[in-house]
Amino acid sequence: MARVKGGVTSLKRRHGILKMTKGYRFGRSTKKRQAKEAIFHAGKYAFAHRKDKKNDYRKLWSVRINAGLETLFPAAENGARKLSYSKLIGALGKQKILINRKMLAELAQLKPATFAQIVKKAS
Repeated sequence: MARVKGGVTSLKRRHGILKMTKGYRFGRSTKKRQAKEAIFHAGKYAFAHRKDKKNDYRKLWSVRINAGLETLFPAAENGARKLSYSKLIGALGKQKILINRKMLAELAQLKPATFAQIVKKAS
């Protein structure tokens, strides 16, 4: 029986791995062993950061809503505002106004008049 050497398959495998590390620096883009490790770590980070992204957006929305409230109710001399983010969210829940934070943030940023009407209805 003829002997089969694995050169072609090995080169294909190596080429595929190195293709995934295109743009990486130093040995991680040219050496198979380092490239495999880099791919493994990149996958772990990508998985974790997909989860983090949801939290990051929620934080961004709360900041935008708070900024919208700041424009509606500027801080008084003692530093207290008429309505804060947490009080607005609580009031919306009590009034059964079902609008999510993403939409509230969009309205606060793009349509301040509509946002003001929602805040007025909630409080």
